[in-house]
Amino acid sequence: MDKIVLGFAPTRRSIFSAPDAVKYRGLTADRLRELGIEFVDIDDINEEGLLYDEDDRIRILEKFRAAGVDGLFLPHCNFGTEFLCARLARDLNVPVLLWGPLDERPEPDGTRLRDTQCGLFATGKVLRRFQVPFTYLTNCRLSDPVFERGLRDFVAVCNVVKTFRNARILQIGPRPYEFYSTMCNEGELLERFNIECVPVPLPELTAATKAAVAEKNGVDSAVDETLAYIREHMDVRVSDEQLDSIAGLAVAMERLLEKYHCTAGGIQCWNALQGELGIMPCAANAILNEKGLPIVCETDIHGAITALLVEAADMGRTRSFFADWTIRHPDEPNGELLQHCGPWPCSVACERPQVTYPLAFDHPGALTAEARHGELTLARFDGDNGSYSMLLGNAEGIDGPKGMGTYLWVRVDNIKRLEAKIVEGPYIHHCVGIHANVVPVLYEACKYLGIEPDLYDPIEEDVKAYLRGE
Repeated sequence: MDKIVLGFAPTRRSIFSAPDAVKYRGLTADRLRELGIEFVDIDDINEEGLLYDEDDRIRILEKFRAAGVDGLFLPHCNFGTEFLCARLARDLNVPVLLWGPLDERPEPDGTRLRDTQCGLFATGKVLRRFQVPFTYLTNCRLSDPVFERGLRDFVAVCNVVKTFRNARILQIGPRPYEFYSTMCNEGELLERFNIECVPVPLPELTAATKAAVAEKNGVDSAVDETLAYIREHMDVRVSDEQLDSIAGLAVAMERLLEKYHCTAGGIQCWNALQGELGIMPCAANAILNEKGLPIVCETDIHGAITALLVEAADMGRTRSFFADWTIRHPDEPNGELLQHCGPWPCSVACERPQVTYPLAFDHPGALTAEARHGELTLARFDGDNGSYSMLLGNAEGIDGPKGMGTYLWVRVDNIKRLEAKIVEGPYIHHCVGIHANVVPVLYEACKYLGIEPDLYDPIEEDVKAYLRGE
């Protein structure tokens, strides 16, 4: 995961204490360094290292653009100059974090040095006038736990936005004939979100797979490395020849991602591929998914985008898994089975996965393993008829009957409410799960992505309270 770099533009206004503003500019920068937050400062723009002048604003904009900052942090070190903050934010076009340190007790004579909170009110209004979305970190002290939490969440939001804006999806083959549900509008994805779909025909993939297998036992063979990984992390229940094809397919897909500069992919996993290679691609998908290179099933482009966003929200610390909503739990009233043929990364599993035959198919090459229980976020970016949104919420992994493929029984607060959300759309039977609570980060990121957050439980006020620092 690339580092996220913030543009650090502390601001002041002339009628309040400049020395106190300079003091808090330094204290805030020190706190960012202490937290390991990477930033580009403006100490070379003027003697104070503060934003309060239009000529300086232009130089700051040029510096931040040249540095390629991923977000803009606007600490109000006293009241601040709201219109300069708004102009800088509008022109930079990255996520914006608005914050100021809590004001101290007034002096004995009634003098106030900063009036930071009042300035935050003003800047929030002017940002709205300029139609600039922004994130607000509550007026607090640098030492307050909510400051660190808010900064780290904002960095994760910047990572989601950066990932979305740079998404380029490898489309390996057309969607399976029967899957009208995974249809997407690639022209609209490009026009509205600058997300490119890069189509690659299946013969190009199968040729690359066979070429990779032919390199076996060569010097620095990628297939040999992949075979070693498989044998270390999986129990193999297929022939050596089939295993070679699985490893070759994983290598081929990774090379195609690199060749076409793609960040994720979707593959037509059946049925033509089986006629060419004699295997399912699920285990090969799992290998790439473990590397943080999401490959999803049934050429689901929106699913690939979802996987990118979910992992970005957790800063790449945890691997996600691509799943079908399948059936209700036979015993738990709000339980559901998440399952797919076998593409989930090994780190998701609670047991050693087997490379074997999947449910409903006669060809080998899928993993079988139950996923770990615990807290989850489930999400789905999708759209139709010109509208896009992200379904998201929490779930908990629970016990249930043994399954096939990669699977996990989950419990949600209200399965009927969730079921209706999926059926009524714009969603389908696919989702992405991750063993982390990234709902607030994804919710906040939606304001910068131009999509609607769609919580499947009535927790919006709770999410907003968390983001407020409560």
